[in-house]
Amino acid sequence: MVNKLDLSGEWLLCLDKECKGTDLVFDDTINLPNTTSNAKKGEYNTERETGFLTDTYKFEGFVWFRKNVDFSALQCENLKLYLERTRITELYIDGKKIGRQESLCTPHIYDLNEYIGTGIHEMTICVSNVGYKTKGGHLTSPDTQTNWNGITGRIELIGYKNAHAENVMLWCDIHSKTVRVTANITGGKSEKAVISAESFNSEKSHTPEVQSFEYTDGKLDALYKMGNDCLLWSEHEPNLYKLRIDIDGDVSEHIIGMREFNTEGGKFTINGEKTFLRGKHDGMIFPKTAFAPTDLDEWLRVMKISKSYGMNHYRYHTCCPPEAAFVAADMLGIYMEPQLPFWGTITEEGEENHNQEEQDFLVEEGFNMLKFFGNHPSYCMMSMGNELWGSKKILNDIIGGYKKFDNRHLYTQGSNNFQWFPNVIENDDFFVGVRLANDRLIRGSYAMCDAPLGHIQTDKPAANHDYDSIIRPKKQANSTEVSEDGTVQIQYGTTMKTVKASEADADFIPEVPIVTHEIGQYETYPNFKEIEKYTGSLKARNFEVFRERLDEKGLLPLAEDYFKCSGKLAVQCYKEEMEAVFRSRLLGGFQILDIQDFSGQGTALVGVLDAFMDSKGLITDSEWREFCNDAVVMARFDSYVLEAGSSFKAHTELCNYRPDLKDGKLICTLTLENGVVIGKVEKNFVAEGNYTDICDVEFTLPQVTKNTKAVLALEIEGTDIRNHYDLWVIPTVEKTDISGAYIFDEVNDEAESLLKQGKTVLIVPDLSRPDNSIEGFYCQDFWCYHMFCIISQMMKKPDPVGTMGLLIDNEHPALAGFAGEKYSTPQWWEIVQNSRSVILDDFKGKKNVIVRTIDNFDRNHDLSLLYEYEKDGGKVVVCSCNFDKLSHFPEGRAFIKSVVDYVRN
Repeated sequence: MVNKLDLSGEWLLCLDKECKGTDLVFDDTINLPNTTSNAKKGEYNTERETGFLTDTYKFEGFVWFRKNVDFSALQCENLKLYLERTRITELYIDGKKIGRQESLCTPHIYDLNEYIGTGIHEMTICVSNVGYKTKGGHLTSPDTQTNWNGITGRIELIGYKNAHAENVMLWCDIHSKTVRVTANITGGKSEKAVISAESFNSEKSHTPEVQSFEYTDGKLDALYKMGNDCLLWSEHEPNLYKLRIDIDGDVSEHIIGMREFNTEGGKFTINGEKTFLRGKHDGMIFPKTAFAPTDLDEWLRVMKISKSYGMNHYRYHTCCPPEAAFVAADMLGIYMEPQLPFWGTITEEGEENHNQEEQDFLVEEGFNMLKFFGNHPSYCMMSMGNELWGSKKILNDIIGGYKKFDNRHLYTQGSNNFQWFPNVIENDDFFVGVRLANDRLIRGSYAMCDAPLGHIQTDKPAANHDYDSIIRPKKQANSTEVSEDGTVQIQYGTTMKTVKASEADADFIPEVPIVTHEIGQYETYPNFKEIEKYTGSLKARNFEVFRERLDEKGLLPLAEDYFKCSGKLAVQCYKEEMEAVFRSRLLGGFQILDIQDFSGQGTALVGVLDAFMDSKGLITDSEWREFCNDAVVMARFDSYVLEAGSSFKAHTELCNYRPDLKDGKLICTLTLENGVVIGKVEKNFVAEGNYTDICDVEFTLPQVTKNTKAVLALEIEGTDIRNHYDLWVIPTVEKTDISGAYIFDEVNDEAESLLKQGKTVLIVPDLSRPDNSIEGFYCQDFWCYHMFCIISQMMKKPDPVGTMGLLIDNEHPALAGFAGEKYSTPQWWEIVQNSRSVILDDFKGKKNVIVRTIDNFDRNHDLSLLYEYEKDGGKVVVCSCNFDKLSHFPEGRAFIKSVVDYVRN
């Protein structure tokens, strides 16, 4: 029988910043579980961090917790202290050191048998958040959940009166419909275990028979039969069981799910059926508390939100979540991939900077993760770290050791390891990366320091991209060059470093599932209304600084428009990015970075949800699921911008990982914004495998007198599977008549004379003279301008452009002939790409900006590609676009005509 004594509540507190460990003065108290920061203990921090959130009670050092504990309160034969989540701990009883534990990912458990029944003793726990054997990645970073100090989750004495099971491992076999139960049995005289199970979290109920098993020498190895009616676990049916092991009345309860997560060729499978990973990056950002929760409700909340955005997979970046996260994922059907807390280089003995102590710690941490959390059905995958370099042999050996110990999961050497030099080692079950060779790119966007850039950054918006020809190329790709000394410069976190590398294999074709790494990273401007949400010890002082910078430039009234318009462009980029992976029939999945804002690394606001996992109002979850779900219907076409009277052609297809969708009817309509239906197509189809080519559609576009939005809508009748595309129909403009308009490349004497006559002149600057301007770049800024600008400069690579889309005065008469939204849409791509935005920071006098380019919050330039101002009784209109190049495109000619008509009239 097990008894527990809850030790939560008030403890004496001593903050030991100098880490002396002597002359301790316990002059304060704290309620545990908690962190010192969340409890607002210590000195108030007045710093204003701009690269991440500010911990207003940041503390690094030793923290001592003391409490008198009655060890006679539990009648038992075996006694343990259980600390669910903490940092490095040392335990003292009456001043005597009991032990030290260092796991950052798993519970700390201390044996206290010598104190059973001995009455009241003084228990002191020292927690250190300095001196880690590894840097800890996102587990200890100020960019994510902070380097907190404290104890979170359960804090309790656990007493076992009789025999009890330890190190329980549960091996579910869906083919034999059995669960192999292995455990070490401690204490007691019985040599019989009684095992039972009962289903929960399922529509159907199932209770297998109670079964008894003999064991000897304290070793239980039983094969529990689940019966022919056992329920399987998956994302679609997360059926669970509570499996109980009863030994002499001591009952331990474990959550299991009957599942087999495996691979077949280039695909993942769940219970023999192919699945596609729709993954979310997670660094355990919880701004209200600054630490990962240990309660089930909060994990259910955030994971339900992720599921509502179509996700079925979580990739933990250099961290492992607590038990409650796995339970929530079990209940919701989420495939989890925890990762060792490591971001660096794995070296061999004798190599430069070799750290065997760190390596041993990380290996042991992985075994701890498997021991404590490996029984959960949601624990499907495991990764060795993020963007690792070094010894492939050591990485392979580490995975081999884990597989020998626990083969219930799939393993990979890491996320985007060796970067430009991707490889698959013998023990890899799947590959995670961003490229297969220097120019074989498998995501849509990259930093300038990691160029070449992706198709969403370089290509005109289209709905036709996939990665199949990159995964299985017909011709050899370019290799990445290595310097004479065998090294290459790489981005490393928020900085750069030089690593040893070998030549990349240009013909590299993985035979395991390929997961594209950290796709997306499209930034939005800060929403300063979020500042008031930071009510805990973490404060968004970075937002406050960004707001002040914008105000200093006189642009603060534009802040909300900046946020909304940059966000709308980010959503467009995400849609195109996501559909590219769903069209790619040779991909195994993706891991997006991210649907949630990232609080650090310069402040990377890349989410459609804020850091609290609340919607930013840019797109609803149902709209997002149109292009991110277990079934996605898509159109494939070359351009969102169409000339009036032309023929629009598209191919329709279905990516389908929904088990019950075998056939259906596609309804495809093209409708103008005024409700006029241009055409409609209906097509019955049979869903063949996971990808179905449904049909081609073709519609003749009507003549229009102004830019007109048309919506291509796709729907699978009787289901929630639908999608839509906003197209732009451009009126036919054969050639722009510029007669009667005064056009110059600068305000010269002739222009001055016209202005004094009250005329309006159009200035179209010579873009070959780029002074005081920034190049046109349609795509949203990648991740965070500030961070990657610094890295580019360190690596002597080009700076990122850093702009964040357009804010358009779409009711201005200069755009009367070029109707559109307030934000960037594809009809502006040619215009932006063939422009340079003028920096107006030092402009004297009043001006009216018609098309504003949104600059990033670090630089905050006042930018425009179309603006006007009054001068000498006349008006100057400046359009910093290349009219010659624009004249080759329907939208370019329409834009020129609209601007020239305004100037002339």
